[in-house]
Amino acid sequence: MNTPPSPSGAESSVRLGALVPLTRPGWVEAGRHLLAGLDLAVREVNDAGGIDGRPLELVVRDTAADPERAAAAVDELAALGVAAVAGEYHSVVARAAAARADALGVPFLCSSAVLDALTEEPTEWVARLAPAQSRGWRIYADFLVGAGRHRIAVATQPSVYWASGTRVLRDHLADRGGTVVELDTNALTPEALCDALVDHGATALLLLVGHPEPAVPIVRAVRGDRRLAEILIGAPAGQPEFVEWAAVLGEDGAGIPFLRYLPERLGPLGERVGKELRERLGESASFVAFEGWDTVAVLADVLRSHGADRAAIAESWPRVAVEGTRGPIRFSRTPGISVWQWAWTPIQVVDRDPVEPDRFRILHAG
Repeated sequence: MNTPPSPSGAESSVRLGALVPLTRPGWVEAGRHLLAGLDLAVREVNDAGGIDGRPLELVVRDTAADPERAAAAVDELAALGVAAVAGEYHSVVARAAAARADALGVPFLCSSAVLDALTEEPTEWVARLAPAQSRGWRIYADFLVGAGRHRIAVATQPSVYWASGTRVLRDHLADRGGTVVELDTNALTPEALCDALVDHGATALLLLVGHPEPAVPIVRAVRGDRRLAEILIGAPAGQPEFVEWAAVLGEDGAGIPFLRYLPERLGPLGERVGKELRERLGESASFVAFEGWDTVAVLADVLRSHGADRAAIAESWPRVAVEGTRGPIRFSRTPGISVWQWAWTPIQVVDRDPVEPDRFRILHAG
């Protein structure tokens, strides 16, 4: 989906590249929400006169959760003359895109990926709206301790993202008397995983795995095992946020806490954008859709203030002051984070209400 080109005779458009997972094995539903937010914001910018009279054009590339494909897309978008690249949901994919953007000198505003080490070395070219994984997952660990869950099992798959999350949980829980055991879902069937949970005396199982496979079969197996009736299933990466989760799992998918990056109450801007997004999506907007809208709001403000020169955009990150859907957005240097970071992204631990699975309950906020 690209924003329609400018009409004949109008000034040339200002192009933004957008990286979005739109096909499998990417998380397609997250990609659809991200693109809805990006596209809505672009259309609103153009309805308000564009960038100094020039229309903003979104040039979309599907990453399909493939790091190499994302890096190649950054090359292509740079050659097309985009002022900046935006988007991406999957952390490992965003890391590949960020590395390529840094190498080419193309500004990249990452919408939704949280991996702390988004680039190997500090860079001036990359900024991020989503909170760093270390911050969000520490808040999740605090929730677990507060809920009396100290013996934690994590169902994992090989991935830099999952390994990083496990390390954050283990380090943070160790200081609070908690333990973490890893269960490799490539080596264990869902039934064998249930046996391991019983053997370890786990009080919580965290799904650090892909969706729908193997997350859905694991949830069904655990829910169906009477020995595990008291165990808490959690999904810090946010799988239960989307309608597909509830549609596939029904009542089994409720009561599974996850991280969501929304404030307790949206302000007037967030309420308005949320209503528009719901009309576009045909369902409630996830936090990922709001991240998409905020991404374009930041870049449009930068383009109006500093022009479309790539170096000027990158130099502007520390001067950004934009009212986003989820609060005022400013970037700063955060210890241990290699990119410009929105440091105060709101973070909640939320689940679907077992009594009313379409309703979310806020369990903890950080």
